[in-house]
Amino acid sequence: MSNQLYINEIQNLFDAVQRSEIFEDQKMMTDAVPLFPIAKINEDYENAKNTEGFDLKNFVMAHFDFLDAKVSIQREDHLPIEEHIEKLWDELTRTAYEEKGTLLKLPKPYVVPGGRFNEFFYWDSYFIMVGLKASGRIEMMENIIENCSYLIQTVDFVPNASRTHFLSRSQPPYFSLMLDLLFETTGKEDIYIQYHDTMEKEYAFWMNGEEGLENNAQTKRVIRTGDGDILNRYYDAENVPRPESYLIDIEDHENASGDEFYRNIRSACESGWDFSSRWFADGEHIQTIETLNLAQVDLNCLLWHLEKTLAKSSALQNLTEKENYFTERAAKRRQMINKYFWDEGIKIYKDYHIKKHTTTPSEHIAALYPLFLGIADQEQAEAVAQSLSEKFLYPGGLVTTTKNSGQQWDLPNAWAPYQWLGFKAMKNYGFDELAEKIKNNWCSNVERVYKNTGKLMEKYNALDTETIAGGGEYPNQDGFGWTNGVYLQLQQN
Repeated sequence: MSNQLYINEIQNLFDAVQRSEIFEDQKMMTDAVPLFPIAKINEDYENAKNTEGFDLKNFVMAHFDFLDAKVSIQREDHLPIEEHIEKLWDELTRTAYEEKGTLLKLPKPYVVPGGRFNEFFYWDSYFIMVGLKASGRIEMMENIIENCSYLIQTVDFVPNASRTHFLSRSQPPYFSLMLDLLFETTGKEDIYIQYHDTMEKEYAFWMNGEEGLENNAQTKRVIRTGDGDILNRYYDAENVPRPESYLIDIEDHENASGDEFYRNIRSACESGWDFSSRWFADGEHIQTIETLNLAQVDLNCLLWHLEKTLAKSSALQNLTEKENYFTERAAKRRQMINKYFWDEGIKIYKDYHIKKHTTTPSEHIAALYPLFLGIADQEQAEAVAQSLSEKFLYPGGLVTTTKNSGQQWDLPNAWAPYQWLGFKAMKNYGFDELAEKIKNNWCSNVERVYKNTGKLMEKYNALDTETIAGGGEYPNQDGFGWTNGVYLQLQQN
């Protein structure tokens, strides 16, 4: 990974560009490809920056290539939505057989989300695969799994996205679920054997630091509670501003408390929920973000699935000792999910605050994971289904939280992943009518926006189905990988 320090190597220039806001989107500069050796660019910059008439933007445009900075989809004909999506699979396909600027190389083609997101994203790729399954594009499903495996084998985990500045964090660990999806599609059980070592390596990444950890302590992504139980949390190895949101982070940091503000911000990014009142101590302001103080229900459910899948892949190879080990780990984690994340008072799953030793106030849609994966019992599922119907389901789909904070992962926005999780979760426990309502509410919203704009969006407004969704650090994006995937698969169910 020779380019890992690329942004650090142009730090003075990068800092000047981001602070001057010569680009509307801070991600532009992180994606730029240098046209000359870094040493020459730095020398040219140091020689030129204090000269009369120096124009920073002109300098940057002369020294970097921005051709791939945005995925642009221009089509005059207004196709039926399914046909549009089938064309999009090809238009969103990319290759990166060699490193280019901050872009990591990958061995296989892949599907990008769209808009400003022109690289391989981890958890997006699972929901893209859901749609590729519906489209019968098995080879691309296999490509995505192979790219994830390559990254895990190369850097020990799947980064947030395939850029060098994401090498400090991952995203929700969906690799074992990707294998399930491919198995459901092909019936080839040997994929679990083929990728057993990859799953073990990803598991080791998430559990790194577990050995010797004392009670009431945490390190990296691992927590040991006062009772000696092991839980996991989202984490980022860096405690500096994100390059892709550099100035935003610096400005937010000015009024923040605590010395790990940047790491808390980055750790929320590892969850995929950037950002939400879910992470805020006061439920309102990003300056109070405390991701590191929480063990998250979604992450622990996904790691339970990884443990279960490792037990399965071990059994297929007659690795009895490993099978027993991972079976026990999964059984223990299942107990811990109900012990720490179930709020008996309002009967919903929440995150667990590791300093306050209680569930957090935030009610959010990640409560679906124990139902999506079959961890909840029927009584718990009924309570969650009732909450879903009363507090989360709106005319345009399922919202992510019950609080409107202005953040994009809060009410009123509906995101594709949780429509699929909600639909499947309700089906798992026999709530077919509610599952259909989730499907129909969101799909009709997607169809309405497509009819009016010719676009498939990153997120949707679930309350006001006349409005396009907003909030967040950048405008709503057109593409859009996981929307395409979930919409197609819901139409087939």
